[in-house]
Amino acid sequence: MSAGLTDDQIFIRDSARDFLRDRADFDALRKAVDGAGWDRALWDSFAGELGFAGIGVAEAHGGAGLGPVELALIAEELGRTLAPIPWFETAVLAATAIAEAGGEAQQAALLGPIARGETIATLAMRDAAGGPIPEGIGPVLEKDGGGYRLSGRAHFVPFGADADLLIVAAREPGSAGWDGISLIALAAAGLEREALTSLDLTRPLAHVDLDVTIGADAILGAVGAAGPALRRTLAIASGILASEQVGGMQRTLDETVEYSKQRVQFGRVIGSFQAMKHRMADMKLWLEAARSAAAMAADAIARDAGDMETLSAAARSYCSDAYLRIAADGIQLHGGIGFTWEHHAHLFFKRARGTATLLDSPAHHRELIARAIIDTEQAA
Repeated sequence: MSAGLTDDQIFIRDSARDFLRDRADFDALRKAVDGAGWDRALWDSFAGELGFAGIGVAEAHGGAGLGPVELALIAEELGRTLAPIPWFETAVLAATAIAEAGGEAQQAALLGPIARGETIATLAMRDAAGGPIPEGIGPVLEKDGGGYRLSGRAHFVPFGADADLLIVAAREPGSAGWDGISLIALAAAGLEREALTSLDLTRPLAHVDLDVTIGADAILGAVGAAGPALRRTLAIASGILASEQVGGMQRTLDETVEYSKQRVQFGRVIGSFQAMKHRMADMKLWLEAARSAAAMAADAIARDAGDMETLSAAARSYCSDAYLRIAADGIQLHGGIGFTWEHHAHLFFKRARGTATLLDSPAHHRELIARAIIDTEQAA
């Protein structure tokens, strides 16, 4: 994403790129995934010292008060490096849910620590089957005397084992669709959390057991009325995640082209072979189409356009497919070295696979597009 950017947006993008180039190289990435699974020092610097956790948080709550385009620019740079930090989970998923559903007092209390990089937050919502949202919401919220009982288990929570704050999406018994959904701000300390062995080593997942009594003040907004807020949160986050995928595609193509200029076979660099040129040209076409789709989604979110949800779904479905294809081609075009554990090509493929299902599958997003088309035709 570069066309039409302001000077301030270019500065934000370049600042993130320069910092990540210096601090988040592949040696640091390997050290992180072989250890705790993420880089706490990198997070403290990126989120706190540089203030990137608060880019999308309102100025009234200590953030920069910027918008989806700036979030998309940062996401793209993080996608280039696979930086193992909970920025997307905290600054996009959780912060957006709080801003969309919470009252002023709740936003002031929760968003300030997020903006300062003091709180790691994430969104917890899925059932054991990992089904699409809203049907796939697992936690249950029931009235319990003067308070509420939050029970069940949230599955596949990104950075769930390390988060300080969980924004839990829970459903009232007997409700369906987007009705009867509440968003609950819950301190993670003391909860039973099971870290998982994830395919994407750079974005750890966890199961979280929920069996707690909460007061009404922990519920963001009105009880059972957070369906629209969650829907908007997921649409916004989907558009931002598409930009992260674009960053990974660009880095994969860059690495592949560079390798094709160095590897010699039959007395020639392999990049001079027509078959290699064709494959890399196809990668470029997939990438540029994905970049356009992600940019349109970010623009629609920034304008709060009526078709924002549809454009985000289009970006997610296309970018997920494109990233998987480009990442797979990147492995193949690196030849034997591309299949080894020591090379980082497989990390991009695993990120591609992980992001393809993180906010529901490409098939689910194509279904959203189809429903939108049907609704438009029926209304006409």
